Amino acid sequence: MDRVAKLASQKAVVIFSKSSCGMCHAIKRLFYELGVAPAIYEVDEVSRGKEIEWCLMKLGCNPSVPAVFIGGQFVGAANTVMTLHLNGSLKKMLRDAGALWL
Repeated sequence: MDRVAKLASQKAVVIFSKSSCGMCHAIKRLFYELGVAPAIYEVDEVSRGKEIEWCLMKLGCNPSVPAVFIGGQFVGAANTVMTLHLNGSLKKMLRDAGALWL
């Protein structure tokens, strides 16, 4: 859990992903289109990726990816992020975390 917390706090937006995951690709694309440059950790390509997946599942992310952290706080998976985007609160969260300037 400490490793996930450390990685999640290194940048305003952190996404844990898998290179072969379609929903992960969609979430990453959403952030890029909003003008955010997230830190992305592909758990199928990093050392101790299985351990990271296990920690994400313990946080309540099932499936384990995509898992999005904003301002060091766990936001949720694809459904949660899309809901926040559609109701307009995602941009405010990103501004508050310093990931967006406007």
